[in-house]
Amino acid sequence: MSHCCGGAPKTVELTVEGMSCGHCKASIEKALSAVPGVSGVEVDLSAKKVKASYDSEKVTVDVLKKIIRDQGYEVA
Repeated sequence: MSHCCGGAPKTVELTVEGMSCGHCKASIEKALSAVPGVSGVEVDLSAKKVKASYDSEKVTVDVLKKIIRDQGYEVA
């Protein structure tokens, strides 16, 4: 059995504490965008939300949370 296009794309929205400026936004976007399987990242500073689109066969939500924590932020 072969998969032509990988897994079904999924989107997760995470609440992230500690983001306050453009640098915070850029830091999280850059870190998550570098992960194989992540196809899109949106950061909303005012809502304290990070939305990521990803391939569930390549990366898990737990990995995404760890990457955000490694950047110095708290993930709910």
